[in-house]
This record gives sequence, structure tokens and C-alpha cells, in this order.
Amino acid sequence: MWNIYLSGEIHTDWREQIISRCEALKLPVNFSSAITNHAASDAAGDHLADTATSFWRDNQSAKVNAIRTKNLIAQADIAIIRFGDQYKQWNAAFDAGYCAAMGIPFITLHSEDIVHPLKEVNAAAMAWAADVDQIITTLTHVTQQ
Repeated sequence: MWNIYLSGEIHTDWREQIISRCEALKLPVNFSSAITNHAASDAAGDHLADTATSFWRDNQSAKVNAIRTKNLIAQADIAIIRFGDQYKQWNAAFDAGYCAAMGIPFITLHSEDIVHPLKEVNAAAMAWAADVDQIITTLTHVTQQ
């Protein structure tokens, strides 16, 4: 079984598309991801202490979220890192850098119009995919027995 970490953009159903298509193809894969509920992610550290500013709330929640993220990335055989068109996913860029530092292969998933701003991230990636079809074809090839 291949452990695949899905990172990045949370406003579209790209994760569900990949998971359902891999299930339909019966690929030997397991998926994990960061918390994809934006409000829950933002509130991850609220139980620890009251914070006076949004910086400290974000800092506290980021650290709690990082417990999950760091462990799941460390367990991954490969990561797929999605950069969407609507928002800048700084967390996804951080995850890509973490994967690169840990030696975990990753594939970026994004449209062609943001190739230039992601040139360093793509240079560290094993592949760049423009759509879910390309991800599925790559995963099928990689996980063949």
C-alpha cells in the first residue's frame, strides 16, 4: 500500500476526485490530509489559551495543526500538493518544502498560469500535473505491481 498525503487548496473537490478515482481503479493507496475544514483548522489551538491578537491565535493553531501535518507527511510515500487559482496556499508551499527537506517525493497540481510563481516548488517536485487526470495516470503508473 502506498500512503499518499494530499496537501493544499481546500475550496474545491480535487481530493474527493482523486480518492474516488483511485478507489474505482483499485489502486493500492491510502490517503491522508491536513484538516480541510477551514474554521476547525483556524480554531485548532483555541482550547489552549485566550489570545489577545489574531497573530497569537493563528500561531497557536498552526502549531497544533502541525502535529498532524508533520506526522502524516513523514508517513507518506508521496504527496500531492494542490495550488488553487483563487487563494495563495502558503501552507501548501511550506508542505512542499517540508517534503523536499524530508526526501518525500511530491507532485504539484496546479494550472499552467501559475507555473512561473511556483518555479522553485516545481523544480523540487517529481512531477507537475495540470489536472486530476494526470494525477491518476501518474499514480496508476507509480503503483503498478
